[in-house]
Amino acid sequence: ALKVQNNTPEICTRGQQERSPPHHPTKKPKSSHSQSLAHSTPRTLTLARSVRLRPASPPAPAAMAVSNNITACLNFLALICTIPVVATGLWFASKQGAECARLARWPVAILGVLLLLVALAGFVGAYWNRQGLLAAYLFAMAALITLLLALLVFAFAVTHGSGAYDVPGRAYREYRLEGFSGWLRGYVAGDPRRWEGIRACLAASDTCKKLTMETAFFIAPEQFYQSDLSPVQSGCCKPPTACGYAYVSPTVWASPANPAADADCGAWSNDPRQLCYWCESCKAGMLGTLRDQWRRANVALVAATVALLVVYVIGCSAFKNAQTEDLFRRYKWSNNT
Repeated sequence: ALKVQNNTPEICTRGQQERSPPHHPTKKPKSSHSQSLAHSTPRTLTLARSVRLRPASPPAPAAMAVSNNITACLNFLALICTIPVVATGLWFASKQGAECARLARWPVAILGVLLLLVALAGFVGAYWNRQGLLAAYLFAMAALITLLLALLVFAFAVTHGSGAYDVPGRAYREYRLEGFSGWLRGYVAGDPRRWEGIRACLAASDTCKKLTMETAFFIAPEQFYQSDLSPVQSGCCKPPTACGYAYVSPTVWASPANPAADADCGAWSNDPRQLCYWCESCKAGMLGTLRDQWRRANVALVAATVALLVVYVIGCSAFKNAQTEDLFRRYKWSNNT
């Protein structure tokens, strides 16, 4: 009996030890971030790191938008400034076609169209903030303005001289070849084939026919002498005043009083197909027409060139300021992040 009683506590103690769970050292619970990383795949970890390392793009400040708006407005002004160049080129081409003079007939119009397209591209690039398009616009506009300046210098160089001179008792002026620039003189009068084409064009045109149709308005010779004739009409549709021809009608003259006064006196003919188309005065009148056309075109071209230069310089400054603001904005954002 004593043996059973002594064993009972031992058996109970052993049973309690068997039922009690094994003792393990306590561990700290893992954070939710560590658990998510533990269950993440390598690809997910790489994407997470890349997202953390790349900061969001900095917001565009109001100053950047203002610079873009200024650039867009300036490009719109440049677009408007190209319209006179296009209009001058078209007028120049039509005027030369009507008067048989063809000296740089289309280059002005082509250059004006190119300026218009480039200015339009610059406006689109500034309005929608396309920096590459704006840079291309600035480069192309600089090249076209340089070409326009070269064209103006050429036009002023070849039209600086005038062969016109006043005739006593006449309202119109007459012309000599010697007064014009050598290049212009050689271009029109130096090439017989070119002058043959101009002469045929003049004979087929209504330049002198208009004077024939206006005969009723010139009842007396003095009325014709006080009329306003164009350079071509003065040189090609009547004989030189120095020859002393008697007036019959604007294109019919008789009995030269001094036929040896000028070499053109013998070249005059009352034939409507001939008139004075072979005269040196006719060539000089054509040069006078070319000079007058270029002088009128130069006024519009100079005004448009000056306006384009001013707008271009201001546009370059605005573009540079926008680039500087963008660079400063990115630098400031990178330092803050």
